[in-house]
Amino acid sequence: MQLPLPGTEPAARTHPQRPEPAPPLLLALGVLVTVASLIPLGYVVWSVADVGLAEARDYLFRPRIGELLWNTSRLLVGGVALSVVLGVGGAWLIERTDVPGRGWWHGLMCAPLAVPAFVNGYGWVSMTHAVQSYGGAVLVVSLSYFPFVYLPTVAALRRLDPSLEEVSAALGQRPFATFRRVVLPTISPAVLGGALLVGLHLLAEYGALQLLNYPTLTTAILQQYGTSFNGPAASLLALVLVVFCLALLAVELLLRGRGRRARVGSGAARTAEPHRLGPWRLPAAGGLAALVVLALGVPLLNLARWLLHGSSTRWDLPDLTSAIATSVGLAVLAGLVATAAATPVAWLSVRHRGGLTTTLERATYTASAMPGIVVALALVTVSIRAVPGLYQTVPLLVIGYVILFLPRAVVSLRPTMELAPPVLDDVARSLGCGRAGVGVRVTAPLIAPGLAAGFALVSLAVSTELTATLLLAPTGTDTLSTEFWSKASSVAYGAAAPYALALVVLSVPATWLLSRVTVGAR
Repeated sequence: MQLPLPGTEPAARTHPQRPEPAPPLLLALGVLVTVASLIPLGYVVWSVADVGLAEARDYLFRPRIGELLWNTSRLLVGGVALSVVLGVGGAWLIERTDVPGRGWWHGLMCAPLAVPAFVNGYGWVSMTHAVQSYGGAVLVVSLSYFPFVYLPTVAALRRLDPSLEEVSAALGQRPFATFRRVVLPTISPAVLGGALLVGLHLLAEYGALQLLNYPTLTTAILQQYGTSFNGPAASLLALVLVVFCLALLAVELLLRGRGRRARVGSGAARTAEPHRLGPWRLPAAGGLAALVVLALGVPLLNLARWLLHGSSTRWDLPDLTSAIATSVGLAVLAGLVATAAATPVAWLSVRHRGGLTTTLERATYTASAMPGIVVALALVTVSIRAVPGLYQTVPLLVIGYVILFLPRAVVSLRPTMELAPPVLDDVARSLGCGRAGVGVRVTAPLIAPGLAAGFALVSLAVSTELTATLLLAPTGTDTLSTEFWSKASSVAYGAAAPYALALVVLSVPATWLLSRVTVGAR
């Protein structure tokens, strides 16, 4: 009889008890956050309500819409697949092999997060127009977004008890079989969460794809709103994006399963013994180096070229300083609010898992699949009709950021909460610790890495957000992204370069925080 390998069926033997009912206050907070996240979807449905079924069918079944659907679908499949391969492959090489310079590679693999996707596209397009194709689009967006898969995978590998892999090897399993049967099922929530983030970003990506001249549903929506501002055609396309989003969520939920993966303690108190690559050490290091050059070297070298030799390059320090201050302030504020809003949603989905709480969590992802302009128009419409004083204010802009980037915080928090055993809360309460004390002394330290990662990811996204900012920002409010886009869209690459450089520099602290969170994951 063949014995099952340790770790291959964690869901079947852990925490079989039914989850406790959710506290009413926590449930109310989760419902409030979800309702706010559904405002853009409600706006889209309301916008297309007057469109007849025949008219909608005639529009959606045009050859041009079929081309956009095909472009979006294959970009989604290719971009997610390549990001998963790069992220998981890089994480395994750095965490589980003796590739030279493991510590340095980790920082370099996180660094592409400091280069926004549209800055990456700007760097590639300014070097060669050959990337203005399907292959070029998949390459550029994957180089921008693969760290979303790499970071959670590294964190999961560092938390994985190395004794599981050792037992598998002792039973005669080869390294690939051990990875497939032991490692991959355990780290799958982290990989799936990262892949989901990549997919949602690809659905809503505009700046990089516009520069790469690759038309998708999102670029078509922006063009429709540019010609008719509030056209039903654009809303119909946004509704198609929501269908894509729901399909992504369904696939991720199906693959993730219902099993719990919490454990008490950190397993064996040592790191895993690295696999020896032998003659493949240098080729593996060369592959990592090539990835870093493509993701960082190309955009940064072209940025430096435009800074030094661009005919339109000029340093307008007052405008640049003002844009930097505005971008930093909005990024910090929105990061804090989004992380706080994501906490009850993620907690309900993990600790009080059920049909309602899962639906609440899934619903928060719908807005992130829409272009920022759809979210912005929804908030403009609601604010003008319900709270006119909120229109074109910083609070409304922050609400828009939170709705757009809430999934980043939820995806960051959920894995840490899944690995925080509920039994520790029970033990603390049995020792006389109140609910608030349990939260502060037991739960908060366990989920602190997720909170930090969620804050950093949201802050990074806010500092580079473009379309919603253009519509929601108060008059006279300019960010680095809006200033960069106004220059780059008019092909004044030299004038755009200082703002791109500032975006990269300001993204470094959040990127560093993310890399440190994963380093301390164990």
